[in-house]
Amino acid sequence: ANPISAREKRQATVANAMRLTPPPSTFAGAAARSLSAAALAALLSVSSITPSVPPAFGPAAAQAKELASGSGSRVNKDPISLLRLALPRVSKEARELQAGLEECQDNLARLNGQVASSALQKAKVAAGKSGAMLKSVPPAKAAEAQAALDTINAAMDEVGAKIAASRQGEALAATERALGAVTQLQEAMASGYAQPSPPKEFASLPYLKGRATVDLVLQPGKEHGQFDVEGKLYKQLEVKMVVDGYTSPITAGNFVDLVRRGFYNGMHIQRSDGFVVQTGDPSNELEGSGADAKKNGYVEGGKVRKIPLEVMVRGDKDPIYSATFDDDGRGGYAAAMPFNSYGALGMAREEYDPDSASSQWFWLLFDSDLTPAGKNLLDGRYACFGYTVDGARLLSDVKEGDIIASAKVSSGESNLVLPTAPALAVAAE
Repeated sequence: ANPISAREKRQATVANAMRLTPPPSTFAGAAARSLSAAALAALLSVSSITPSVPPAFGPAAAQAKELASGSGSRVNKDPISLLRLALPRVSKEARELQAGLEECQDNLARLNGQVASSALQKAKVAAGKSGAMLKSVPPAKAAEAQAALDTINAAMDEVGAKIAASRQGEALAATERALGAVTQLQEAMASGYAQPSPPKEFASLPYLKGRATVDLVLQPGKEHGQFDVEGKLYKQLEVKMVVDGYTSPITAGNFVDLVRRGFYNGMHIQRSDGFVVQTGDPSNELEGSGADAKKNGYVEGGKVRKIPLEVMVRGDKDPIYSATFDDDGRGGYAAAMPFNSYGALGMAREEYDPDSASSQWFWLLFDSDLTPAGKNLLDGRYACFGYTVDGARLLSDVKEGDIIASAKVSSGESNLVLPTAPALAVAAE
């Protein structure tokens, strides 16, 4: 049999962590699709694997010209950059502007002012094509897009001046302001996207058009005391997540619907193993919760509401439903929303049933060694439906038994499309 590397063992452990909480053995087959049968047998014989510590959150953004899932040894771990890359209907000129500014940001963070200055000039050339960019913006958003371009140009002038004065910290802050305006510009372009409805067979499920933001507050469980993140103590943690309906409309819509219903409020963290932080199983709650032990998902009309596996290849116009990239003959392709970022949001499901997800989801504690781009067990096999954009590093000390004090939709709830009564009636039959 072929020898098994330590990385392959850890990858299999990550895949095992994606399963629905019961039963423990459900996700062995995910590793089988990526490793040989002999390798799988060796992995299953390992009773426990000590997890490696995830890297610190917050590396500089990779260049936009790279694949969303990374290329070579360079992986884009910036959730904001990844969200920009997943927006539809963004012009070539706006992508060039993004690439130049992200390259500038990257090199300023590395204290490489000369290369940052060169990248800034590329961004200015792209910004000079404002006419072409504005043509990609719907008329209703034209004023907003023009204001974003004005902010970008002013910020880039400041970046140049700060680099010349060797004040790279201030230059980096100005670059981040420019990139914030780039996001506004690209979102204005994306607002003109005519997002198609999911396939008719899923008409009984909610779905999300565009994006929504969810704010979540975590409190320590009885045995945890306080959260300790790199020596700093917290009585509670606040995280902000952006969920994406462009690439996973049903998965994101299902999540937003459950959040707005208060489904996750008061629920405990049910798995925290150094690889993932997972919750969402009502049957796994404490005695007296009223949960049905036989139903490990959201119950609607007397049965668990299940959603299909929903994954999307970068560059495609629609997601793939009920099948993995491998099943679709495109194993190893770049995902539109890759599991690249610390705190990426994923949907748990049963191993042999792609359409078994319901309410259980996880934060991935990204480690580039555990999940190297294009070689991991996650992209194209599990739905990545968003990223943690604020407070992600705080997840490092979340433990089993900690409590979701509250989860609320802070923006984008109006983008949620609920099923009609006839569709629900058909699904109940």
